[in-house]
Amino acid sequence: MMDLNSRPRVLALALLGATLVASARADFTTDLANASRPINDGVPEVGIVRLQRLLKTNLAPDQRRLAFDEMVRALVSARRPIEALAIIKENQLVQSAAEKFWYAQALAETNRWSDALPLFEQVARQNAFPLRVEAAFAAAEMLRALNQWDDAVRKLTPLLREKPWQTAAALRLASLYLDRSDPQNAQRALQHIGEETPAQRKEHRFLRGRLELALHRPDRALTYLEALTKKPREVSHPLMIATLFLIADVHLQLKTPETGDDFLEDFVDHHPVDSALPELFAKLDELYQAERKPVRAELERWTREPEQPRRGLAQWYLARIERRAGRRDRARQLLAALRASHVDRPEVVGGLFELAQLEMQDRNFADGIAISAEAQSWQPTAEWRERFQFLSSRARYAEGNFQAATSGFEPIGRSHSFFAVPALYNASLGWLQLGDREKFAAASDEMQAQGGSPQDQIELRLQEGLVRARQQRPDAGDILRKFIVDFPQNPRVSEAWVALAELAFHQDPRRMDDARKFLARAAESRPTSAAKERAQYLMIWIEDAAGSNPDKVIELAKQFLAQQPGSYFTADVRMKLAEAYYLRQDFANAQTQFELFAQQNPTSPLTEKALFFAAESAMATMGPHTLDRAIVLFDQVAQMKGDLRWAARNEQALIERKLGKPEDALLLYEEVLKNDARPGEKREAMCGKGDIYFELSTTDPKNYERAIEAYEQLAANANETGHWRNQALFKKGVCLEKKADRDTALATFYQVLDAPARADRAPELFWFYKAGFNAARLLESDSHWDSAAKVYQKLVAAGGSRSEEARIRLNQLRLEHFLWSD
Repeated sequence: MMDLNSRPRVLALALLGATLVASARADFTTDLANASRPINDGVPEVGIVRLQRLLKTNLAPDQRRLAFDEMVRALVSARRPIEALAIIKENQLVQSAAEKFWYAQALAETNRWSDALPLFEQVARQNAFPLRVEAAFAAAEMLRALNQWDDAVRKLTPLLREKPWQTAAALRLASLYLDRSDPQNAQRALQHIGEETPAQRKEHRFLRGRLELALHRPDRALTYLEALTKKPREVSHPLMIATLFLIADVHLQLKTPETGDDFLEDFVDHHPVDSALPELFAKLDELYQAERKPVRAELERWTREPEQPRRGLAQWYLARIERRAGRRDRARQLLAALRASHVDRPEVVGGLFELAQLEMQDRNFADGIAISAEAQSWQPTAEWRERFQFLSSRARYAEGNFQAATSGFEPIGRSHSFFAVPALYNASLGWLQLGDREKFAAASDEMQAQGGSPQDQIELRLQEGLVRARQQRPDAGDILRKFIVDFPQNPRVSEAWVALAELAFHQDPRRMDDARKFLARAAESRPTSAAKERAQYLMIWIEDAAGSNPDKVIELAKQFLAQQPGSYFTADVRMKLAEAYYLRQDFANAQTQFELFAQQNPTSPLTEKALFFAAESAMATMGPHTLDRAIVLFDQVAQMKGDLRWAARNEQALIERKLGKPEDALLLYEEVLKNDARPGEKREAMCGKGDIYFELSTTDPKNYERAIEAYEQLAANANETGHWRNQALFKKGVCLEKKADRDTALATFYQVLDAPARADRAPELFWFYKAGFNAARLLESDSHWDSAAKVYQKLVAAGGSRSEEARIRLNQLRLEHFLWSD
């Protein structure tokens, strides 16, 4: 819970100013009083300006000192303590009790509580000092800030007998007791409350709410707290934020988070640039996590509104909800939008970090590094800077750039921060990978000096063996065997056995029996999840190398993918599974696995091969729509412009002849129209040409024909059912409708709906829905209700963002026109 009293208050009171003025000489009193009046009225900024003017006049030394004393008071009251401290130091304003009091106030404002405390205590003991009680109260505040709670209580308790300070002391004592989970003494403290200002009444109500919660009466706590949010007059900003946090905590305790979030959402909605938004969004996220199905309407709306940092925070925390619901793509989209906004604010840099983490999880290491570099311009705190540096160093390590990774880890290791020990651990691994065992030992020793545990040292011994084994170093086996002998009960000894199995498998000639034996020892050693993963992976290759029945390899690969879904080896195993299916002439399953590989590993050097054989598998299947699917897959191969691109084009041409569908031919780009450029480039040119003619048609309707000709050429040469073909047909339909050729327009729109879907990637839905709704609109306008319903059914079945809109219209159409489904 956010603490209302987490920062000691500055007691910038007017009384002392009056005392200072009274002590000045008569001919100076009026000028100084005029300069001080705005400070006493609560507008110290004006007082600062007047005092600056006064100080520029010809003043005697004692007059100048009094003016500087007032300037210090004004600066502290205006929350400009650094300037106040500079004036105090320059003019040695630490002699009188008043000067010491304001010096202490300035120190307190800069969180130098231990320096301020003795000054407050010193002036509080001077009975003649008019602000001695204020100083005593401030001393208690310093003790509270220093977590010396017992001493703070002892300072505050006598103030209960000072009538003007009775209520303030009672409120502070109650807060202290509640912080210490002592509701009984808090209740007794509240009994001493006397006359209250409106603001103190609000604070009293807040503390009553805290007290009821501490006494396990959350329902009664809400009666006090909710009233503060409904009547916010005289409620300070810190009190309002603390109240909202406490309401959230109460509803979490009552297991009604969906009610608690309403209060925070309402405040955020009315205060889009509030300084406490980062903390409020974090608390909202706690509530959303506790809800079975959080309502995202407010967050969604804020992501579309311009106010920052609210928009960025909404994107970040909505992405968290999406990730918890398993919608990683939507989460990535939201965080990518946050990144693209270039909001460059430290409040939302955590969202950028979570995007980088997503990229790391998906093995997009270059993107993780790029995001970490961009984050530096978002003014991150020192801790966030280290987080990003740590993450980018991990990404470089995963890329195999061990030198850069180690160079990133080592400065963090020298920082004595929370990340120092893990950074030095990783730096040690980096030096291992680079083969510098001397620097490995030095980093290991430094890790121990920084507080690394003996277990960390044992882990590094194991890592040394594992790394040397993967490097196929001749001493790797000895290091691993020594680890097994020295630490037979270590939880990770199974990983050493698996590494020995890998060494045996990779030797020339292969020691297959030894590899199987070591894997058996690993299975007997309470294997870790890492050992199980690598053992399962190795067994697939052992069976494959042994020339076993492909069914055995297939079964092992399927088990691996089911049991190790997030494994580093997933891509290799899926490719091996696809190849095994292909060799067994199980083309349907082979196609599925090849396509999954391509989807999940778009940057892999094997992706082109996977797509090519997915298409070959589709051709060999000869099932419904498989030839269309093969065309799509071969087009993807061609788009990669790799070694197989021309073979893919030849295969496409063959399928087109078989299908007799020239309209599904490859879309061409602008370079095709002008010269011998690649087809992909010509596609964009043809569409762009049509768009230009369409735009010109508003002034010259003859250009509709030119636009239609361009769109028809674009559609006729299309060999896929995606973005370009659908866009061309939709725009052609719009042109026809503008020309009042409604029947042909309808047929053109419907052509988009009638195209086969692709299984390897999400269908193109933007132009699909635009064409579908236009087709349905034309049918409805001609009273073809049954046909319009069929179109809406297609839109519903597509399952995209506008499916619900189509479903509503379909139901409305059925009710209005008595259309009943068979």
